[in-house]
Amino acid sequence: MVKTITAAQLAEKIDADEQFTLIDTRPEDSFEAWHVRDAANVPYDPDEGLSEDQLDEVNALADARPVVAICGKGLTSTPFAFDLDEHGYDDVSVVTGGMEEWSKHYEVAPIETSSDDLVVRQVQRRAKGCLGYIVGSKATEEAVVVDATRQTDQFKVAAQDAGFSITRVLDTHVHADHISGSSELAEEVGVPYHLGDAASERGVEYKYEPLGDGDVLEVGDVEIEALHTPGHTSEMMNYLVDGELLLTGDTLFVDSVGRTELQFGEDDASRGADLLYDSLHETILELSDDTTILPGHLTVTSDGRYENGSPGEPLEARLGDLREELDFLELDRDAFVERLTEEAPEKPPNYETVIAINTGRETVEDEAEATELELGPNNCAA
Repeated sequence: MVKTITAAQLAEKIDADEQFTLIDTRPEDSFEAWHVRDAANVPYDPDEGLSEDQLDEVNALADARPVVAICGKGLTSTPFAFDLDEHGYDDVSVVTGGMEEWSKHYEVAPIETSSDDLVVRQVQRRAKGCLGYIVGSKATEEAVVVDATRQTDQFKVAAQDAGFSITRVLDTHVHADHISGSSELAEEVGVPYHLGDAASERGVEYKYEPLGDGDVLEVGDVEIEALHTPGHTSEMMNYLVDGELLLTGDTLFVDSVGRTELQFGEDDASRGADLLYDSLHETILELSDDTTILPGHLTVTSDGRYENGSPGEPLEARLGDLREELDFLELDRDAFVERLTEEAPEKPPNYETVIAINTGRETVEDEAEATELELGPNNCAA
């Protein structure tokens, strides 16, 4: 019998270490570029059906365990599952919506704070490693959202579950790996949308209220200070919350720093690296060692594994620990610039189109196109 499960149910199975075999039926190149943890690839063509060799392969992979099938949208995994059913498999499930739905699965993790008034929630987009934030005040039951993704309902629900109404929406920068939902969220709930004032230099066409270096927003008694930290992008803003938490966007991660050539280009990446070096050493590293770093991304590998932390658990680091452990922060300027410009990883897919959408110069036609543009994990770290 063929059953269906949701992306959330698949995540629960994985996290509970249930014994099952996950088979991805997409073509090999799509699978290699990005897939769910521990999946095996058996490319399947519904017109050809299962060959004897493929059936033998599935038998060896399954080893009498339940089978879960997944593909891009469910178009090949569903007939694959029915093919297995006809060959005697009595416990086969299909992930509804496939990798498209997997890319939209979220978890929310609470961040510990020293203030009774301050509440912070980290909103994790599991498959891409995007991290957004709800920063709120218990006293006023109000919150700001930082770096919302296009699944804006996830942030509305996270804020509501924490007991907050949203009063402002902020982006740390113009994102290159995913379509921002911040401007849309602000419009949906009727509140101001903010970017750093240097965003004007990038031709951002969305309506926004600019923030300058040192500007302070208040949510109840919670203060959020905007710090201009160019490097990954020219308009990058970090947000210092009550002097104890720093939302770093793509400036500083728990295992790396932001790459610089996505905006500045290969020929001018060294200028971005120079700017990033100054932002790190003259702004961020001037803060207290006890500052909690809350980045805009975590590293998810192409095979769906978290390089740091676990899904649903807070991804954070103490600045003093990063100062001692992260080799990027130990390099002098010349070595830092050389490393960022000569060892850049593969660029995020479709990043130029994503940037054009996030500046308002282009629009995305529908959900299918947006999903296609975003497929794959983020790749914004150096």
